[in-house]
Amino acid sequence: MNPDEQDMTAPYWLNLHDREDFPDVELALREPDGLLAIGGDLSIERLLAAYRRGIFPWYSGDQPVLWWSPDPRSVLAPEKLRISRSLRKTLKKNLFRVSLDAAFTEVIHECSQPRKHESGTWITDEMTLAYSRLHEAGHAHSVECWQGNRLMGGLYGVAQGNIFFGESMFARASDASKIAFVYLVRQLQRWGFGLIDCQIQSEHLDRFGAENIPRNVFIHSLEYFAALPDYKGDWELEAGLIETIIRTGGKMDE
Repeated sequence: MNPDEQDMTAPYWLNLHDREDFPDVELALREPDGLLAIGGDLSIERLLAAYRRGIFPWYSGDQPVLWWSPDPRSVLAPEKLRISRSLRKTLKKNLFRVSLDAAFTEVIHECSQPRKHESGTWITDEMTLAYSRLHEAGHAHSVECWQGNRLMGGLYGVAQGNIFFGESMFARASDASKIAFVYLVRQLQRWGFGLIDCQIQSEHLDRFGAENIPRNVFIHSLEYFAALPDYKGDWELEAGLIETIIRTGGKMDE
């Protein structure tokens, strides 16, 4: 069926040639929760258009591209970050060196590796290439935790305006991804970011202070924060507060 002739009910088949072609997120399915559209591509233009609307791709290698906008949405306001007592102790031990955008390719590769008891990954070669292009264009960013020259943990995501969309994280040492996340949140707070999109609720992120909000509230916040000017600094060079963050257990005011 021609996309122009179909009714506007999810899942909506995207027009390959119109990269702004997304339906209203309120049309997303409730089961599976948030499935909105199918198809299209992972071009920079389409990905950025999706994020601006509160939509993200998530699919396995044997599927077409699937686009999601779940309700409720898991988010974290940077100022509401919670750090457990045990993690504060780890931060003060100065076990890791933290960097920004120093090893994006390595981070996304590690994130793409199957977890224990899992046979596959949703971070396909197609996704890896697409987000690497986003990184080269200055929209996708990584945080790395190092011990010497060994990458022990990290995460990556996409920034637009004053909102950061978290995508995936990994750890090869205890607390490595947690420390990367704490650093990211505090650095985003320093830069004036208003919201971190965690997408789907998890106990892991709930412990840091993430909370579920209705999708319509998320979209309203997104419209505001994504419309603000992008942070223009060099993420890789903006690592000046790392030692302060580690030394003070994640506090920015000491």
